[in-house]
Amino acid sequence: MATRHTVAVLDACVLFPFTLRDTLLRAAADGLYELRWSSTILDEMERNLVTSGTMTAGKAARLRAVMERSFPEAPVDVSEPLVRRMANHPGDRHVAAAAVKCRAAIIVTSNLRHFDRLPRGISAVSPDEFLGGLFSGFSFRMREILRQQAADLGRPPVTFVDVIDRLARVVPTFARMVRDEEGTKGRAAKGDRDRGR
Repeated sequence: MATRHTVAVLDACVLFPFTLRDTLLRAAADGLYELRWSSTILDEMERNLVTSGTMTAGKAARLRAVMERSFPEAPVDVSEPLVRRMANHPGDRHVAAAAVKCRAAIIVTSNLRHFDRLPRGISAVSPDEFLGGLFSGFSFRMREILRQQAADLGRPPVTFVDVIDRLARVVPTFARMVRDEEGTKGRAAKGDRDRGR
């Protein structure tokens, strides 16, 4: 389970989906974990947003600039010799090297098969598992983060349920945990009101 002192490197693939990226960044901004990335990771995110047609080059560059300003502690400088020493998939050795350099315990990635041979003390986890861990430790804060996330998406208006539905496409277990907790809290609150009559 993640703690407020957990250092996690976010792979480019988890920074690509809009709602997932937003949730991960908001959780870090709230201090629920310490995020890290390298310039290579952000290069890949930016390039994939453009080549997929998700964003124009200008919009992707602006997104990256906002992310860099918002998390000045996140950048990790990685040397090529360190990258070459990694034993995982060649295309993602730079991510493992970033984790080594910043002493991260976790790499958050949707591409787990590329991280099967990591240095001791580093684990690769899916975004579903990672957010589930945050929710287990900070359920109230995570629900508040998701409510604010919905409130901030005003054009067009987005509800809390809409945000959870969008997250369910990429992090289904986490979304189910939130729904279950909300259902429990909702029933408990209704019961309390009924008893107070």
